[in-house]
Amino acid sequence: MLFEVDGLSKRFRQITALTDVSFHVQEGEVLGLIGPNGAGKSTLFECLAGVLPSDSGTIRTRGKALKPREIIDLLFYVPDSIAPWAAQPVHWALDYVIGFFDGHAQLRDEIIDQLDLRPLMRQSIGTLSKGQRKRVLLAIGLLTRQPALLIDEPFEGLDLRQARDIATALRAHAARGRTLFLSIHQISDAARFCDRFILLSNGRVCGEGTVGELAALAAACDASRDYQNLEEVFLALT
Repeated sequence: MLFEVDGLSKRFRQITALTDVSFHVQEGEVLGLIGPNGAGKSTLFECLAGVLPSDSGTIRTRGKALKPREIIDLLFYVPDSIAPWAAQPVHWALDYVIGFFDGHAQLRDEIIDQLDLRPLMRQSIGTLSKGQRKRVLLAIGLLTRQPALLIDEPFEGLDLRQARDIATALRAHAARGRTLFLSIHQISDAARFCDRFILLSNGRVCGEGTVGELAALAAACDASRDYQNLEEVFLALT
């Protein structure tokens, strides 16, 4: 196990965004965080990455509670729909990550080709389309050295071909041991790509496991139905 989260909660004044969220992340897996809009997915990622302070909760690895500096060394967060260093060209951003964050220089050309970034290298990030920015953000994340990547909506803004190419690229990096924790709105995308799942609804974890494990959990609640896919399981448990 790479790390575990225990009892993470977050409130915004009168609104409870996360309540006693607990789960574990295995080394080298592709873990899907799925739930509807407003479930708390982005808030959870922001709390894990330290962008937002949580009200309670602990991140542990090998039984040891991690300090903020140790969490930064463990996790890198790739948010959705931002344009970092908007005035700078794409090649500058990638080289900056390699130089400032001690990124994987040896993977630079491979990642550029995997994400089809060569035609964009001299364009300013602020001028890119949403899908193009998404590919640049993913490249930035893949260049970093943290063992776990938190990626918010990796397929948002991409057409079918781009989404399939990026899924192939991400899977190749997972095969090398990189842990990918993906927040995905579309359950069908998550079902095709992820090894295990965390179901989040109204800020609470409703289930964790493989499709088979989650189907068994749903069947334990209602044995009269045969749960065939992740969508049916999700609806049953949330």
